Amino acid sequence: MEKPFWLDQEFTKQDYSKVKLPKGDYENCRFVDCLFTEGYLDNQNFVECTFEGCDFTNSNIAQSIFNDVTFIGCKMVGVQFDSCNPILLSFNFQACNLSLASFYNMDIPKTTFLDCKLHQVDFSEAQLPKADFSNSDLDNAIFSSTNLEQVDFSTAFNFNIDPTQNKIKKAKFSKDGLIGLLKKYDIVVT
Repeated sequence: MEKPFWLDQEFTKQDYSKVKLPKGDYENCRFVDCLFTEGYLDNQNFVECTFEGCDFTNSNIAQSIFNDVTFIGCKMVGVQFDSCNPILLSFNFQACNLSLASFYNMDIPKTTFLDCKLHQVDFSEAQLPKADFSNSDLDNAIFSSTNLEQVDFSTAFNFNIDPTQNKIKKAKFSKDGLIGLLKKYDIVVT
């Protein structure tokens, strides 16, 4: 049985936390102010879609495909991105709350996290070369054995990155942000 296919559709103010989003392929679709809280978005296929102002708190996205997907102003607390399908995976985030989310062991180069709240996000063992964390709050985000080569942290803040435990070659930091690389030494910088 073939999955339904939606092209160039807009879904506005829908509550998918109670009634599941129909399984299918969504291409160039726009989701605005939709609720997916604690819902099941597993085994979906999103290509060139945009989600604006949606709430994904604790949503199940297991085996879903996100290919060239943009999230703007979304609440994505506790989402386990590491469970989604890695095939053709590419997404970007702008002004999203991704606190407690997991990108563990994911290969997501060039991903943009612009103006995002990333408190306690797990980036352990992730491949993030050339990612952009502009103006993002990384309070208690976990970086362990993470590839951060050429990542832009120049306007990011509240990060704690151990250069001996992560690859940071040619990553960009501001002078004010250098303290985030020295926290493990428990020194005082004035």
